[in-house]
Amino acid sequence: MENEIPSIKPPVHYRAGVFRALTGIVKCENIGYLTTVRKVILMTAHSIRDAALFHFARDGYEGASLRAIADEVGIKKPSIYAHFSGKDDLFLQTLAHAFKDVQRRTLEYFRDHADLPLEQRLKGLLIWFEQEYNCNASARFMLRMCYFPPLSLYSEVMDLVYPFLDGMERSLTRLLQRATRKGELQAVPAEQAAITYMTFLDGITVEIIYGSSRRYRRRIEASWPVYWHGIHHLKQEALPVVLKGDSSS
Repeated sequence: MENEIPSIKPPVHYRAGVFRALTGIVKCENIGYLTTVRKVILMTAHSIRDAALFHFARDGYEGASLRAIADEVGIKKPSIYAHFSGKDDLFLQTLAHAFKDVQRRTLEYFRDHADLPLEQRLKGLLIWFEQEYNCNASARFMLRMCYFPPLSLYSEVMDLVYPFLDGMERSLTRLLQRATRKGELQAVPAEQAAITYMTFLDGITVEIIYGSSRRYRRRIEASWPVYWHGIHHLKQEALPVVLKGDSSS
C-alpha cells in the first residue's frame, strides 16, 4: 500500500556478539526509534565498560589498551570518546562499578547464608572471597587496584577504596551486634571485632595475589581459631577508644 508506513530499523548492526552504534546524528520523529537509539548507545557504553573490566583486571591500568578494548566491543578506538572522556575516566568508572558489584555480591553472600551459624558465615566469607577473586573479574580488578593503584590516579582510587572498607566494617559491626542480641555471640565490642576481622582479611588476601590457594587456606586455618577465640575474650567495659575510619587518610 502506498500510504503504508515503512518499518524503521535501528541504526545498528550485530558484530562479535555486541551491538555497534553507527556514527552520525539521527534525525527521526519516531519516539520508539529514538528510544531504541538511546538504548543502543547505553548498551554500547556498558559493552565498553565490560570489556574494559576484563582488560584492566588482567593487564592493569598501564597494560590495558584502548584499542584492544574497542576491538573487543566491535567499534573504532575514537568511538570510546563518545562515552568516556579518556582512559582515566573509563578506568575510574569501571573501578567504581567493580566496587559496587563486589559490595552487592557480598551482601548476597550473607543473605544466602543467613541460616548458618555466625562462625561459619564469617569464616566462609574468607573462602568465598578467594573464589570470587578467581572467578569474578570485578573482585580481581578491585583487589589488585587496592594494592597496586596507578600512581597518577592514586587519590581517586583511594576515594573508592576507603568508603568501601568503611562500609564493610559498618556492615560487619551490625552483623555482630545482631548476633549478640540473638545470643549467637556473647556481649563483645562489635566495632572492634569487625575492624579486627577486616585486618585479618586484609592480611591474608596478600596470599591471593602473591601466593597460592594452598597458602591462602593454610593461613586461614592457622589464624581463624586465634581470631574466633580472641573476640570471645574481649572485655566490653575495657574497650579502648576505636578511631573512626578516615576516608581522607
